[in-house]
Amino acid sequence: MKLILTQEVANLGTAGDVVEVKDGYGRNYLVPRGFAIRWTKGGQSQIAHIKRARDVREVRDLGHAKDIKSQLEGLTVRIPAKAGSSGQLFGRITERDIAEAIKGAGGPLVDRRRIEVAAPVKSLGQHTATVAIHGEVSAKVAFEVVPV
Repeated sequence: MKLILTQEVANLGTAGDVVEVKDGYGRNYLVPRGFAIRWTKGGQSQIAHIKRARDVREVRDLGHAKDIKSQLEGLTVRIPAKAGSSGQLFGRITERDIAEAIKGAGGPLVDRRRIEVAAPVKSLGQHTATVAIHGEVSAKVAFEVVPV
């Protein structure tokens, strides 16, 4: 099945890419969740629009990516969360929470889909996350989960 990606999909491609996937994966996962649309001759014209929108959001060049990396690694990020007496959180810290905390700490806007946490954050204390800024540049962001 030939599809046009509308969003970045891990291990598959970025928005605007035309990909060939198995029928079940496309029909049951990608299309219903809005990650892709079916490829048609008319859909080919949408690719240019999607790629233009992606270029606006994307980091300009490697030098700009390194500037963003230094900004992110220099931040002090604190995320308040409800926790029990043993330090266990009621729930967990998500990538969206981390992106909002980075923005709140005065850092650059970071897309939550570019944040990767090695293990689910379910306790108070120091943790790290990796932010994919550019194809070749990623930053390690240290953050602290504090009780509310």
